[in-house]
Amino acid sequence: MDITAVKTELPTSPAFVFDQPRLTTNLEQLYQLKQASGCQVLYSIKSLPLTQLLALIKPYVDGFSVSSLFEAQLAREIIADQGSVHLATPGIRPDELTALSDVCSHISLNSLSQYQRFQRLLAPGVSLGLRVNPKLSYIDDDRYNPCRLHSKLGIAFEELTDTIPLNQLQGLHLHTFHANTDYAALVQTIAKLTDYFGRELAQLEWLNIGGGFLHHDIDNAELFITCVSELISRYQLKVYIEPGKAVVGNTGFLIATVIDSFVSDGKTIAVLDTSVNHLPEVFEYQTQPYLYEHVPNGPYQVLLAGSTCLAGDIFGDFRFNQPLAIGDRLTFTAVGAYSLVKAHRFNGFNLPDVYLYSDIGLNLCKRYSYQNYRELW
Repeated sequence: MDITAVKTELPTSPAFVFDQPRLTTNLEQLYQLKQASGCQVLYSIKSLPLTQLLALIKPYVDGFSVSSLFEAQLAREIIADQGSVHLATPGIRPDELTALSDVCSHISLNSLSQYQRFQRLLAPGVSLGLRVNPKLSYIDDDRYNPCRLHSKLGIAFEELTDTIPLNQLQGLHLHTFHANTDYAALVQTIAKLTDYFGRELAQLEWLNIGGGFLHHDIDNAELFITCVSELISRYQLKVYIEPGKAVVGNTGFLIATVIDSFVSDGKTIAVLDTSVNHLPEVFEYQTQPYLYEHVPNGPYQVLLAGSTCLAGDIFGDFRFNQPLAIGDRLTFTAVGAYSLVKAHRFNGFNLPDVYLYSDIGLNLCKRYSYQNYRELW
């Protein structure tokens, strides 16, 4: 995508723009990984459930992974009968169980309590799994560590084998990874799983090893291919993966406009027509996003700030070759995942428009109005 041309062509700001050619490249790489390893690919729609993108993703995947009833209903609507819908969540509500059974092909219960209460209530055609916690931590920040102490996500291996024979399940689900750029953690996790359960794994139909790998940033896939293909051949399992950010993360751009500029305590501040509320993980993680126009050694340093009254609504210090002017457009890159799906309207600022960029140009997918805001309240 020619970012400079898109900034000029874009009729509105702020706007999310999703790059269809880059999405296709990611999907083709995943399809090659699937062919080489034998795995089944589920797109994790929690990262971005934009229906126009789901329609583009659908031909490349075996189904969708979901975490709630609404996600499951949307996934089934898109995939129809041409793929599977896999649910894993700690938050199953009893009054939603029938509806979940209607649209999900696979449900991984999260705890022994869920198993004891719900497993007999699932529709006969639903493939029953349990989420397990291998107690291997690869994430320093416990807010995002599914294997943290006192984790709510999955049950320990020992707790499972003390209470439920594997032959009463169709599958196991695990997820211990987060934005990994190599497959070492996968090898270690699968080694612990196979060392513990051994040949009992052959009693299962499937194993879901979750997401958390940025496959497009990993040059050598041999470890993944070997690990997954050995699981399949040794235990006759279907092995599912659930990429989300690996599919859409680098396809998304947030284009914003400078709407004010001034000096505060000796530093130049540029206020944008967007906000960290449109990129919530910037504030959540307290990280600085990537900016296309940033020049590491540029002579002009500017603190980019959002337009809400939150004092901490700032994107960070960036450098430029020339001073920023009111009306200049700037582009945050690699914001396709966990941005639009988390964005909100604090202070009443509207959500950005949403565009899909393809070889034929920009196509408006979504525009929000005052009426959308009013209906919330």
